[in-house]
Amino acid sequence: MAKAYSEISIPELPLFKKGKVRDVYEIEDKLLVVASDRISAFDFVLPSLIPDKGKILTQLSKFWFDFTSLVCRNHLLTDDVGEFPPVLHKYKDILEKRSMLVHKTEVIPVECVVRGYLSGSGWKDYKATGKISGVKVPPGMREADRLEETIFTPATKAEVGEHDQNISFKEMQKLIEPELADKVKKISLELFQKASLHAISKGIIIADTKFEFGLLNDELMLVDEIFTPDSSRFWPSASYSPGQSPPSLDKQFVRDYLESTDWDKESPPPPLPQSIIEQTAKRYFEIYSLLTGKNEL
Repeated sequence: MAKAYSEISIPELPLFKKGKVRDVYEIEDKLLVVASDRISAFDFVLPSLIPDKGKILTQLSKFWFDFTSLVCRNHLLTDDVGEFPPVLHKYKDILEKRSMLVHKTEVIPVECVVRGYLSGSGWKDYKATGKISGVKVPPGMREADRLEETIFTPATKAEVGEHDQNISFKEMQKLIEPELADKVKKISLELFQKASLHAISKGIIIADTKFEFGLLNDELMLVDEIFTPDSSRFWPSASYSPGQSPPSLDKQFVRDYLESTDWDKESPPPPLPQSIIEQTAKRYFEIYSLLTGKNEL
């Protein structure tokens, strides 16, 4: 199995931000985004690593950035280490496939969640209130049912160790300019539709996903990652059956395992068994391969 990286240290560059999975370095007016093999769940970074996960997230995001570029511009400049500043060339073996040089944007402080199916926190919200983030949903629906129409359910962006909070679209319009909120919603739904049509042609249902956007000179850009197994729910259409949580090719597999343990979700999380690490790595590679048509990273 490939070597897994918890930290990618580049002392020559100032650290701009350390996220749950990505380490972001500053290079003048640009950023270097490096995806580690860390994995998070329930707002904790787990002590275990998933080999090649950072490469898969980066290469799958690159595929989708190219695929959706006519819907919305994105922050990607290049993922070719040979085109990075010379100071980074000695780190080529580590940075290859798991890093991107991107525009630095003014990030919009909202997680843009799009849901096509009733699952996850949306299902919990629906059971409790009959709505999802304030959006009315017909009564009598089952877990994993397809929604009559795709819905946009924003959330506040949390710092590491804190919970994202679902908010209504009206609340989002108070956080950012109403016109910008309308534009972000429209583009999010368009991105979801375009990607869903591609995914279903490969035998995959995208149940839900989340986006992040930024502004560069007042132009809206997709940032961070897009349609990865960390940010989306992917269900094989052949085994899809509503009324239960379907088998998935995404991070839900790890969440389901953790739910089966006695971990209280408040203390530091336990390490993952080797079998769960291997099965997670297999699932991540499988969804990458199915969606991109590539059989190697």
